[in-house]
This record gives sequence, C-alpha cells and structure tokens, in this order.
Amino acid sequence: MQTLVPTPPTSLSNTHLLVIVLAQFAGTSLWFAGNAILPDIQPLLASSSLNGWITSAVQLGFISGSLLYALLAIPDRYPTVQVFLVSVLLAALCNVGLLLLPLQPLTVLLSRFGTGLFLAGVYPVGMKIAADWFRPVLGRAMGFLVGALVLGTALPHLIRGLGQSLSYGAVLVVVSGLAVAGGVALALVVPSKPVLLTHHRFDRRAFALLWQPSALRASVLGYIGHMWELYAVWAFLPTVLVLYARLHPSVAINPSVWAFGGIAAGSLGCTLGGMAAGRLGSGRVALGQLAVSGGCTLLLPFMIQTPPIVFGIYLLVYGATIAGDSPQLSTLVSIHVPAEVRGSLLTLVTCIGFSITIISIQALAYLFDRSGGSIWSFWLLVPGPVLGVWSLRTVARK
Repeated sequence: MQTLVPTPPTSLSNTHLLVIVLAQFAGTSLWFAGNAILPDIQPLLASSSLNGWITSAVQLGFISGSLLYALLAIPDRYPTVQVFLVSVLLAALCNVGLLLLPLQPLTVLLSRFGTGLFLAGVYPVGMKIAADWFRPVLGRAMGFLVGALVLGTALPHLIRGLGQSLSYGAVLVVVSGLAVAGGVALALVVPSKPVLLTHHRFDRRAFALLWQPSALRASVLGYIGHMWELYAVWAFLPTVLVLYARLHPSVAINPSVWAFGGIAAGSLGCTLGGMAAGRLGSGRVALGQLAVSGGCTLLLPFMIQTPPIVFGIYLLVYGATIAGDSPQLSTLVSIHVPAEVRGSLLTLVTCIGFSITIISIQALAYLFDRSGGSIWSFWLLVPGPVLGVWSLRTVARK
C-alpha cells in the first residue's frame, strides 16, 4: 500500500498550520454556543433542567457522527480539507437552525444534536490534517491545534459575557459565521493530501488494536480518564461560578467572562504542553497535567471558599491542566497506530471518549441536583484522572 512521508515544516507548511489552527478555533466555537445562550432561553422554555442535556445532546450527536464517519471511513476515503469544509457548513447551519424553528426544549436539543453530528467532521478531521502535514513535530502541532479547539470552545462565553445586550440569536449568528469563515479559509489555503486508501471501507483491525496490551491501549485509557473529567467540568463551570458568586455576595464577577477565562486557559496549557513535549515527551507531559487537574478537582470544595484572587489563579491552573493533556494524549494515540487506519481509528477513539463524557455529565447532573447543588458532587470526577495517571505510568517512562 502506498504511503506518503509528510513534508517537514517549512514557511509554507507553517502557514498551513496557522490556517488549520484558526479554522479549528472557528469551527469548535459551535460546541458550547448552546450553553452560552442557556441563561437567555431557559426562562422562555420554562425548564430548569437543560444544562446537562444541552451538552449531552452535542456529545451524543458527536458520537453518532463519529461512528458514521469512522464506519464509512470518510476521513480516509475523501480529501480531508473537503470533509472539514462540508462538515463545518452543516454544523453551522444546524446551530442557526434553532432560529428557524419554534423555541421548544425538543428543537433546542435537536439543533445541538445536529451541530454535534457534523462537528465529528471538524475536530478529529482537523487532527488528521495536522497529522498528515506535521508528523515529524506532531506533539507541537497538536498542542496548537487542541489549544485552538479549547479557545474556540470558550469563545461563546466571552461573546455572551462582553455582549450582554446581544440577543441569543445574534450570538448564534456570530458564532456560525465565524465557523463558516474558518472552513472556507482552510479550503482556500491548505491543499489536501492524496487519499491513501485503496479499499474505501472501515478497517476492522482498528477495533482489535484498541484492546491489545500496548502503548496504544495505555494511551487510549489515559484519554478515557481525561474525558471523564474534562467536559463535565466545562459544562458545569458556569454553575460553579454562579455558586461562587452566591457564596461571596460582596464580590462582583461576571460568570460568563470568568467561564471564558477558565476554559480558555486550557489553550495556554495545550500550547505550553506542546512545547514541553519536545523535551520531556508527550507521555510525561500528559501524566503530569492529569495529576494536577485531578488534584484541582479534589480541591474544588475548599477553593470555592477562597477570595477572588486565589480562586481566579486556581481556576486558571485548573483550566490549563484539565485541557492541556488532550493534545499529548492525541499524539500518543496517533504515533502508535498504523497510517492506513489512522483517520478511522482517531475518529473511533474520539467517539469512545465522548461516550464517556455523556455518562459523567449526566451522573454529575443527577448527583448535583439530588444533593441540592452540593459542590462535593464534583468528586465524582476524580476517578477519571486517577485512571489516566495509572494507565500512562509506563508510557511516561519510555
């Protein structure tokens, strides 16, 4: 089977990386658009239980899309740049589609599901584009790429926080327009690598590779532990900040802006982690950040009692480390999988990870509600980083 050797980084390929990063940032801004407008639409819907379900609808759509893309081998079968563009256009359409339908809980969840469905062609496909072009420096490239994803995820909270006079419809239109612009820029600037597959079908070896004792399996388990924690914290961070404001009534904070800061700090964690991976290795960087984020989860019930400056610093450290290990885990998976099934297996692993997020989000939502909004509920997330650290201990030594 024909293989290609990715070109080494040059001024041209560095331009490619910049455009890929910006397109990933723009496309993934669609992810938490629903959470950002939730305070505006929740009173109109007469529902108080949408927080967990809005996030889970996107995750469920993403999982469904990931399965579809993987089983049809779409990332390996078609030019990845075209897959990215079509996917981001459809995701943006689903995002603004909420404005064309009656505002009801069902239509909100359907809009979020559709957005997640087509984001399966944005996030993992963006990783494959980076892997095709930048394999010699994949840890650094993934650091920038996932950093852009994290920043894009946080963006709707910033738009909501700074533009409090904006309607929820305007927020959706701005985010969707940005996503489309990123996809078009990618299509115009970044050429597609030639398609390598000759059989155009999902290779079932990808399933077997996941479970064979190996560095790949250890990396996948590390990724699963990371995902158990990450999206549940992101989904409930605005709730944590509202709770913080109630506990400190004399402190004036903007929960949306603080949520942006906490999530966006992950972008810095990804970038610095990517740089550190060149010296320390992706395994050590991922293990270290998982350990710190797990410690931050343990400390949350105590840190929420602290003054704003202390809590703000803690939030930045938490946000930087809870997301900063993601690109290194993706790198570990990428470098241990055969090139001919890389696209399908990356999509499949991502699908498994996001399946885990639905379980943790719904479990946390249930426990949080049943406990009367107790911050101690977040200890439910601690087993995730514990599993990740345990799984990566052998990989980090290599």
